[in-house]
Amino acid sequence: MLLSDFDYTLPQKLIAQEPPACREAARMLVLDRKKGTWRDCEFRDFPGFLAPGDCLVLNDTRVFPSRLYGRRDNGTGRVEIFLTKQLSADGLTWTALVRPGRKMRSGEHVTISEELTAAILGRGEFGERTVRLKPTGEIFEVLERSGHVPLPPYIRRPDTPADRSRYQTVFARERGSVAAPTAGLHFTSEILDACRAAGAEIARVTLHVGLGTFQPLHADAIENVKLHAESFTVPEAAVRAMDAAKRVVAVGTTTVRAIESDPANSETDLFIHPGFRFRRTGALLTNFHLPRSSLLVLVCAFAGRELTLAAYRHAVKQRYRFYSYGDCMLIL
Repeated sequence: MLLSDFDYTLPQKLIAQEPPACREAARMLVLDRKKGTWRDCEFRDFPGFLAPGDCLVLNDTRVFPSRLYGRRDNGTGRVEIFLTKQLSADGLTWTALVRPGRKMRSGEHVTISEELTAAILGRGEFGERTVRLKPTGEIFEVLERSGHVPLPPYIRRPDTPADRSRYQTVFARERGSVAAPTAGLHFTSEILDACRAAGAEIARVTLHVGLGTFQPLHADAIENVKLHAESFTVPEAAVRAMDAAKRVVAVGTTTVRAIESDPANSETDLFIHPGFRFRRTGALLTNFHLPRSSLLVLVCAFAGRELTLAAYRHAVKQRYRFYSYGDCMLIL
C-alpha cells in the first residue's frame, strides 16, 4: 500500500487552535466496525459505551516543556530546540529537532536563559541533532521555567499558561512526553468515575510520545516505513487486567502501540498498518489525525481504510474540530 492511500482533504479552519471550554465538551463520532456505520454523539456519552468486563487503558505519560528558544553564541537570530528523546540518565543529553537546522552544526552553543544553555553534539539520519544541556540547577526544574509547552505546529499561536494544564491529561503521572496523548485530554475525574460506575476497570500504561508518534513518514510504500523507537512500560498489573477483561478499550493510538508491543521490552518502534493482527485492542477512542500519518494508518488498520476515510469525510462535512485540541472518534 502507498502512503498516498491514507490521504483526505481538510479545510484549515477545522483545525482546532484552542481547547474546548470544558474538557468533556468535545463531539464524538462513534464507528461500528461490524455494521460499517457511524453516528454523531458527544464525549459525555462515552461512559455509556462501557460495560462490566471492560478494561479501559490510559497512557499516563506526562508532557514537559520541551520546546526551547534561544540565541546562538556566535550568531544572530532565534534558535528553536525541540527535545524529542532523552538519551542520558542525567537528563542532559537529548535527541532534538533544531531550527534553523542548516546553520546549527556540531560545536555550536545556544543560550536559552540565564540558567540554561545547550551545545550541539552531532547530527542524525533525518536531520535531528544530539544536544547536551547545561543547566544551573536540576534539569527538569529548569525546563519548567525556561521551556515552552510543545504545541504542534498546526496550532498557529504561541503557547500560553493555560496550555500547561490543558495540553496535559488529568491522569498524567510519568514525565517524558514531548506531545500529549490527545485522546486522553477529554477526560475529567468525573468522567473517569462514570467509567468505573459503568463497570469498567481502569489500567494504566506509559508510552512517552516522541518522534515515533508525530514525525512525518519518510517512505512512499507503507511496507518500507520505519518509526523512531519510543520508551514504554506496560506494568504487570495492566497485563493482568487486560488478560481478565472481556474487552480492552484503548484510549489513544499511543496506548494501542504500547499494549500491542511486547511488554518485556522498554522501547517500541511498532508500526501498525492494515494487515496487522490486533492481540489486545477491542475498541479505540482516538482524536482525528493528520493525513498520511502513522496515526491515521493505525486507525485504518483497526477500523478499515475505506470506513475510516468515509467517516473522516463525514466529520469534515459536519464541521468536527480536528487534531490535538479537537473532537474525537470512538471505534467499536
